[in-house]
Amino acid sequence: MEAEATTTAVVRERVNRTGKYLTFSISNESYGVDVLKVREIIRFLKITPVPQMPNYVKGVINLRGKVLPVFDLRLKFGLDAAEATERTCIVVVRVLAGGHDITLGMIVDSVEEVINLNETEIEETPEFGAKVDTAYLMGMAKVKGAIKTLLDIDKVISPETLRGF
Repeated sequence: MEAEATTTAVVRERVNRTGKYLTFSISNESYGVDVLKVREIIRFLKITPVPQMPNYVKGVINLRGKVLPVFDLRLKFGLDAAEATERTCIVVVRVLAGGHDITLGMIVDSVEEVINLNETEIEETPEFGAKVDTAYLMGMAKVKGAIKTLLDIDKVISPETLRGF
């Protein structure tokens, strides 16, 4: 008997994506994260480097007596580094990594707004090919004629990177 050729489709976990998102820009592109993951937004401040971290881990900050790791999303996404401006800020988020809740900062070029999205405004992430990992993308939102990439921030930050924190 000949084995029948079967194709397997990657099925994305279906999650409720409606709700409020904090949107921000990185390299002139708009991104959004679930506002429930955001703890606060702070101005850019001095970051203390930590040796032997990946290039996108800029170091740590002291936020009201608590030491938090800080990631540069530009570098995490493979974009060129940029100098901080008056609009550059750190978005403090709470992520679930390796079964632990971890609070950390993400450097973004600027914060835009909080938007409320319903399911009709969110499309599935398009397939980019077998070699492109899009597991960290929740979908693409269509807002006022623009596209905002919705990030699953728990998947953007890898548990391996957070082991030292």
